[in-house]
Amino acid sequence: MEITGKIIAVLEPRKGTSSRTGSEWICGQYVLETMDQYPRKLFFEVFGADRMQQFNIQLGEVMTVSFDIDAREYQGRWFNGVRAFRVDRNVQATPVAAAPVAPDTTPFGGAPVPTQAPAAEAPAAAPFAPQAEGEDLPF
Repeated sequence: MEITGKIIAVLEPRKGTSSRTGSEWICGQYVLETMDQYPRKLFFEVFGADRMQQFNIQLGEVMTVSFDIDAREYQGRWFNGVRAFRVDRNVQATPVAAAPVAPDTTPFGGAPVPTQAPAAEAPAAAPFAPQAEGEDLPF
């Protein structure tokens, strides 16, 4: 999967030692915000010092991040992990404005509703007058 946005936070990297191999590891942590009408945020990680150096992600950069999502269980609880495997900086810095979309002009009844005012105003309807004695329904 991939998502485009601006890096709004560069967090402190996580570090540790592998319990299986005993080797040191490091994991960079970042937050990306989309540039949509309703922006969304994505927390993701870059695993490994070599990848962190290769990607060299800086605060304020606009980029497309390709990532994998994986879930794991720990003590009966499940956690999602979002890990980046590629970064592309060849994106526009500002979002492209979408063409305005006309509102849905078909109400539930099915007849279209005009979106523009008519050129000539229709004459006012005559006030309701019952046809016969006891008939007071307008239809």
